Amino acid sequence: MSRAAATGPLTVSLCRDPRQFAALEQPWNRLVRACPTATPFQSHAWLHSWWLSYGRDGRLRTVLVRRDGELVGAAALMLVHRPLPLLVPLGGGITDYFDVLVDAEHADAVLPALAQGLHQAARRAVVDLREVRPGAAAESLYRMWPGARSKLTDSACMELPVLPFDELVKRMPTGGAQRIRAKLRKVDAAGIEEHEVTEQEVPRAVRSLLRLHEKQWRGRGVTPEHLRPRFAEHLTRATRRMVRSGHGRLTEFRLDGKVVAANVTLLSSGLSGGYLYGADPELRAKKVDVATLLLRHEARRALADGREVVSFLRGTEPYKNHWRPEVVVNQRLLLATAPLAPLLRLHESQVTGRERAVGALREALPAARDWRARLNDFRVR
Repeated sequence: MSRAAATGPLTVSLCRDPRQFAALEQPWNRLVRACPTATPFQSHAWLHSWWLSYGRDGRLRTVLVRRDGELVGAAALMLVHRPLPLLVPLGGGITDYFDVLVDAEHADAVLPALAQGLHQAARRAVVDLREVRPGAAAESLYRMWPGARSKLTDSACMELPVLPFDELVKRMPTGGAQRIRAKLRKVDAAGIEEHEVTEQEVPRAVRSLLRLHEKQWRGRGVTPEHLRPRFAEHLTRATRRMVRSGHGRLTEFRLDGKVVAANVTLLSSGLSGGYLYGADPELRAKKVDVATLLLRHEARRALADGREVVSFLRGTEPYKNHWRPEVVVNQRLLLATAPLAPLLRLHESQVTGRERAVGALREALPAARDWRARLNDFRVR
């Protein structure tokens, strides 16, 4: 379905055919490079792989903006029907950041056209854009939205500036910095070697990483989705494509020839994010601090590559706070046409009600996290 947009030579279309979406790899990745706010989760490799593993027939809804046949704007979405009709980002709960894609050279014209196309696609559904990183192009689309809208907070992420690792250590309190230096001496003394996995090695390396990940979290509440076949298929396929396109890297850490840790890093022009890692628990017996090992590696690579941010991605785990990171809170943007404004308000009230209930439960039952961990272990078994 295609129609001329009211912005001169731009055309807007709605892609509902997975085969057409699959064929967009080259123009899509060119658009990613032209969009300074894009994160690795907007790469075609990540989104298309996710669709193959998690998508459902008839649900694809991707808004495309072209100028003279060249892709200059896109919003990768899908339709869901529960708890009510929603247009939500491709990538689902395993994706840490969402954004629309806008070619910076054409932004003044593309954003209104993209908003118009999304408005047309949302005639019967509320648009629910989760995990929008501050500064994203989706914020501009939100500001110019012609219908009902609402903004909520979403997940918290932690980020570090890209600095020489010694400078990152100096940001810590004196006692913490001394402990990190001692940990680094033990890491170096262990003789761990780094190996960057090639595209052809990715399937074997992902299997190894997931085995280590399960072993590392055994008895401590592993995320069940990380051990499901569909996640393994997606991570293998996406990582292989992202290694090829430069949007990802998989690093193995070897001790005496044996892989003892592995880490998938997702990359964009300005950001390096550690997505998933696995580590052999035996490293603890050798006094090797895996978090320090991985962060030093990522900080060095990000500095060498000229990136601006090393992101811990979602989550505020205590070990991240040691480094005095900046806490960046993602946003949840709700959009609807004027006739669907009551539906948007209903959805907003449901979302905020669930969040209050979860917060109250955590406050009233400090042991809830332990019970959740036990439940996750039971589900995995």
